[in-house]
Amino acid sequence: MKNTHARSGRPDVLRVLADARPDELDPARLAGSPRQHDDLARILAGATDSRAARSQEPRRLWVGIRPLGTVVAVAAVAASVVVVSTLDGQDPSGVRASAHPQSSAATAGSASAASEGRADVQVDGRLELLSVAKKAETPAAEGTYWQTTTRSEDVNVVGAKGQLFAVRTTATGQWSVGVRPGTQSLMVSGLDDVTAPRTEADKARWQAAGSPVTVQAEASTAAGQGTLGYRIGTGRPMVMRTDAGDKIYALGPRNVSYQDLRELPSNSGELRRQLEKLYGEDSSGAETGGGRTAYVLRQAADLITMPVKPAVRAAAYRVIADLPGVRGLGRVTDPLGREGVGVAFPGTARTPLGSVQQRLVVDPSTGAMLCEQSVLVEPLARAREAGLDAGTTVNYEATTRMSWGERQITVPKNAEH
Repeated sequence: MKNTHARSGRPDVLRVLADARPDELDPARLAGSPRQHDDLARILAGATDSRAARSQEPRRLWVGIRPLGTVVAVAAVAASVVVVSTLDGQDPSGVRASAHPQSSAATAGSASAASEGRADVQVDGRLELLSVAKKAETPAAEGTYWQTTTRSEDVNVVGAKGQLFAVRTTATGQWSVGVRPGTQSLMVSGLDDVTAPRTEADKARWQAAGSPVTVQAEASTAAGQGTLGYRIGTGRPMVMRTDAGDKIYALGPRNVSYQDLRELPSNSGELRRQLEKLYGEDSSGAETGGGRTAYVLRQAADLITMPVKPAVRAAAYRVIADLPGVRGLGRVTDPLGREGVGVAFPGTARTPLGSVQQRLVVDPSTGAMLCEQSVLVEPLARAREAGLDAGTTVNYEATTRMSWGERQITVPKNAEH
C-alpha cells in the first residue's frame, strides 16, 4: 500500500479506523476462535445453542422478596419506559449500532441473510444492546417509591381431549417499592383481571362444551404432572406486602435492601462475576433453563427493572450483551405494539404446551426494557389442537410505566389480602 500519509500530510483513514477497532472485532483474534465457530453455527442453523439445559417449567423473570426465609414468588416487573436520553447511539467501543437491524423474519432466515452479505444477527444484537446500555446511563432523580405498572397475558389450553380450546388471562398490576426508612412496599395484582376464550374459534368450542365456568389445564409441578384451574370471567385484585424490614427485593438467593442495590458494581465484568457467584449460592439455580448463562441473564434483566444506579443498569445490559448464546432478533414489536430490539435467551424450556423460548424486548431509543415474553417454539399436539402454532406468545409481561413517586399507590377496596 502506498504511504498516503507521507505524501499528503493527512492520516491514512483506513489505518486510523483499524487502530480504533476494538480488540473483540479484530479478525486476527476472531479467526479460529470458539466464538467464530459458535457464530458461524448459528448463522447456518438459525437456532440457539442446542446444548443448553432445558427445564421442566418456563422460568419467568421473577423479581420477588423472600421475607424471613420464606420464599414468596412475586410477579415479575420485566420492563420500563421511563429513561430519557439525548445521547447518540454509539456504544462505548465507538461502534454505532446498525441503523437497519434485521427483522424477526430475517433472523429466522439467517442463513440466507448471511449469503446476501448482511451482518451477523448475533453481532448486530450485541451492538444494539451496547447502544441501549449507553442510553441507560442517563441520570435520574431519586424518590420515595419506585413504582411500576405492568400489563400481562397468560395463554393456556383447557378442556378434555377432543374438546380442547385456549383461554387467556389478562390483567394489570402495580408495584410500589418503598426505599426510605419507614416506608412499605405494596404489590396489587389482578387489576382488570379477565379470563376468556382466546379467539372466536375458542369461544365456539367453549360454548360447544356447555360454557363451563371452571376449566382445567395441565400443569407441571415439582411432584410431577398436575392440573391448574381457571375461572371464566372477571377476577378480584390481590394486594401483597413485599418488604421485610429494609429488604425490598430478592436478588438470586438473597434478600437485598435499597442500599445493597446502590452498592452494586457499575463495571460489567465485576457485576457479571457477582451474579455468577449468586448462581453458585442459589440451590434453585440448577433448575433454571440454560444453566449459568440463563441464570445470569435473568438476574441482569431483573436488575434493569430495579431502582439501581443508571451506571449499574447500563452494566447489566452489557452483561447480557456479552453472554454466550444470547441472540439478537433485530427490530421486533412487543405484544402492546411497541417497537424495540429483541433478545432471545439461550435454549428453550419444556412446558405442557411444548417448548418455549424466552425473549426480552428493549427500547433502543431510551435504554428501557419494554417486555418479557415466552414464545412457543415446538407446540405439542395438545397445543396444536387448540390452535396454538409455533411463534405464538403464550405469556408476556410488559411495563407501561416505571418511575419514582412520592405517594404510596391506592389499594382497591375490593382487593383480596
